[in-house]
Amino acid sequence: MNRSGRPRHGNTNLKRVLGVAALAAIRSRDTYYAVFFRRISARQGGKRALVAVMHKIPIAVWLVLHDHVPYRELGADHFTRRDAARAIRRMLKEANTLGLTIRFEPVATA
Repeated sequence: MNRSGRPRHGNTNLKRVLGVAALAAIRSRDTYYAVFFRRISARQGGKRALVAVMHKIPIAVWLVLHDHVPYRELGADHFTRRDAARAIRRMLKEANTLGLTIRFEPVATA
């Protein structure tokens, strides 16, 4: 189903507060919301990415209140940890466009 992409009308005060919270969340560099914003804004633009972050905040609040659990920050490396093979493919593609060759080897843990 195709939708217009325009947000629905709602509580303007709530939207204003969510906008301020989203701006504060994306300003801090090493958070899940900042990385999520950069990923979306690269494809769809900054304003649409800001609205996406504004949408994620009440979802997180609802989950915290519904499940009675403390908020857990996913971290800036969440998307890399979620799909490591995809991150490796992306790095290889970027290196190849620069004319470089990369070899990945697992880190030996002691």
